[in-house]
Amino acid sequence: MEPLYLQEIISRALAEDIGHGDITTDNLVDAQAESEGIFTAKAAGIIAGITVARAVFHYLDHEIEFTALIEDGQAVAAGDTIARVKGKTRVLLTGERSALNFMQRMSGIATRTQKMVELIRYQKAQIVDTRKTTPGMRRLEKYAVTTGGARNHRFGLYDGAMIKDNHIKAAGGILKAVTTLRARIPHTIKIEVEVENLEQLQEALEAKVDIIMLDNMDTETMKKAVEIVNGRALLEASGGINEQTIVEVAKTGVDFISIGALTHSAGSLDISFNLL
Repeated sequence: MEPLYLQEIISRALAEDIGHGDITTDNLVDAQAESEGIFTAKAAGIIAGITVARAVFHYLDHEIEFTALIEDGQAVAAGDTIARVKGKTRVLLTGERSALNFMQRMSGIATRTQKMVELIRYQKAQIVDTRKTTPGMRRLEKYAVTTGGARNHRFGLYDGAMIKDNHIKAAGGILKAVTTLRARIPHTIKIEVEVENLEQLQEALEAKVDIIMLDNMDTETMKKAVEIVNGRALLEASGGINEQTIVEVAKTGVDFISIGALTHSAGSLDISFNLL
């Protein structure tokens, strides 16, 4: 993870939490006092964000000793010790909440992602994320998705060409939109088009797009789409897919399944921090 990005996001998180000072800790704990504390999993899950938690404490004090006992991507059970932290007590107490916020959020995403991946482990479809992320947290949340075993979709509007329903309306149709876009972007960039029915699917095929997103289609229509495309483009299923529906969607034969809920609806993994 890029050091400059980590520095920036941690700086904002700490500024938000500490403000002009930790009133309680700074007036209660001696500046020279030292302690050791541990991060403990209070629920089973997949850990993500160890590097970020370490960086929080090192941002406050480079002399803090942070020893990870679990690495990103590893499973934990309730009661497992994740990491030990040793150093100035003030630093430990001031940094604990920001470190926890990052690790709990990222681990929650990794945990939900891993469960979804496991559900379709015997299907060819691969799970990908979306841009439905917490503002300012996209890189961390998408990292958590890969830690859980899924893949990243585009990171932003700048690294992938995707023609969605509103683009189609604004351009005056799929073929016109694809033709115009293809003439203006580098030939190395793939074009993806979102379609809502089989008629639009045919238009996308005629435009020879690289990827077709099947938006909110039922599984029977998806199966027909897979037959029609017959390998001429990659197919991505999208729209409200969850633990109850993902297996049936994967069985249609699509190549990718994009799930916004991996990031926008994942809960945080319960993790605690306690001084010894």
